[in-house]
Amino acid sequence: MDAPKPRGRLSMRLHAALRDDPDALPVGLPDDGAEDRAIALWMLHSLHHRGFDDVDDRAERSPALLALRRDLEDELEGRLRRRWAAVTERPDSGDVAQDLFDLVEAHDGASIAQFVKAQAGAEQVRELLRMRSVYHLHESDPVAWVVPTLPVRAKAALAELQYDEYGAGDPNRLHHHLFVLGLEGAGLESGYGRYVDEAPLEVLEQDNAGRMFGLQRRLRGAAMGHLAAFEITSSVPSRRMAQGLSRLDLGEPLVDYYREHVEADAVHDQLAARSICATLVEDEPSLRDDVMFGAWASLDLEDRFARMALQGWESVA
Repeated sequence: MDAPKPRGRLSMRLHAALRDDPDALPVGLPDDGAEDRAIALWMLHSLHHRGFDDVDDRAERSPALLALRRDLEDELEGRLRRRWAAVTERPDSGDVAQDLFDLVEAHDGASIAQFVKAQAGAEQVRELLRMRSVYHLHESDPVAWVVPTLPVRAKAALAELQYDEYGAGDPNRLHHHLFVLGLEGAGLESGYGRYVDEAPLEVLEQDNAGRMFGLQRRLRGAAMGHLAAFEITSSVPSRRMAQGLSRLDLGEPLVDYYREHVEADAVHDQLAARSICATLVEDEPSLRDDVMFGAWASLDLEDRFARMALQGWESVA
């Protein structure tokens, strides 16, 4: 894919620099708000991931771009940590895995999956799939960046989980490839990053947070907490999604994608909470707070996305 369209002065300057001379990008550029910053950070993260057809791969090492990425990540992390600091009810039983399950249980978030199961129309679901594709077409890849940073028990458990995510050796069962097949079966395009230009702020910030956690060793605890919350909250919503997609007859490949997650994530939640996060905190106790922060961030960002999407659909109902 080519670099996405700018959404303001900052991303416009970045877009031009990516194509011309990344090292010439000046510091302290003005921005035009949250979407401008979010798409700029998404572009910068993508240099370390799949890159862009119209950008030289050497831009990944540009000091000017790395400095801008640092500043944008610091701004995003700071906002997330300030929201986390305002949470007054935090599980603290001494059992990290149980605290993660309790945090998820206590979180009262909006449910897109329930809406899809019972109410959504086919065009609303296609809109949802276009938004979800920003993450699902590189599903699990940000987590793979964390593997080298972990102690031995958490590393082995994460490798076990990732083996499932990547199809257990079968490229046809690799999860983000299953999503490609699902998009095509639902009549949508499946090219990587195809719909990022229409992704709202909430989608960009979800994706940016996951990649920010994965790219920084300092945030490995947050990355694993983020993963645990994602896995704990995946199985039941995936079942509801499969039921809704069957109701709408949007294609068996898409239903297959969600059914795969019903089964896989019913195991992955325990693996992520107990074998990864709990052992990580046993080996590195200072990471406990970051594990809980990352889990909460996953829940908070999903809730913000869900509320935005549901409010939009209700306004045109």
